[in-house]
This record gives sequence, C-alpha cells and structure tokens, in this order.
Amino acid sequence: MRSRYCAYVLEDPEYLKASWHPDFRPVELALERGIRWLGLEIRACDQQSGRATVEFEARLLLQGKVDAIHENSSFVRQQGRWLYTDGEMLQPSFTQWQPERNAACPCASGKKFKRCCGG
Repeated sequence: MRSRYCAYVLEDPEYLKASWHPDFRPVELALERGIRWLGLEIRACDQQSGRATVEFEARLLLQGKVDAIHENSSFVRQQGRWLYTDGEMLQPSFTQWQPERNAACPCASGKKFKRCCGG
C-alpha cells in the first residue's frame, strides 16, 4: 500500500499498473495533475493466506483545498508480490478542510499550514 501511495506522489503510472492485478487493471490510467499529497495513514490491515485488506486515509491538497481519500483496499499475493485488486471507498474523516489563521499543517510537519503546504 505504501509503495502505491508513493507512486501516486511521484506520478508513476507504470508502477501503479505493475502493482495492479491484471484482471482488475484499467486499460488506461490517467493521473490527475496538480495534486499535492500530504500524508498517508494506515488505519487497519488484515492478511489471511494469499489475500489482504488495507484500510487507509490519504490526505491531499488540490486547488488550495485539503481533502482526503479513505479506502479499504484489497490485495492478492501472486508469485511473491502483493497486487491491488479493488477498493471500497469509505467516508473520509478529513473532508475539505479550510485552515484557520495559524492552523497546523495536516501533513504533520509541525509547521503552520501557511508556511508549509499552503505556501
């Protein structure tokens, strides 16, 4: 899961395709431009034999607004590699946050938003 998040941060569609199970992989993958990823929080994970689920929330900044993606992702293990199959979108706990004056940055840097991701 963390490697797929990094691929989104680095805008690396080839890695995303390679880590996607072929039976579930989209024919074309277009990444939305202009997203600044602020952080990933793994909420829960469960692994049983060759299957796993990972619940995560990823924070992002798009067009000056902070938002989040909350998903329960499914993976299968094939030839020693974990491959993403699909995910169930969940209600984010962190939705369209607008910073107040001197608010802390949601990327957990410890800096003020205006001096960090909002700057």
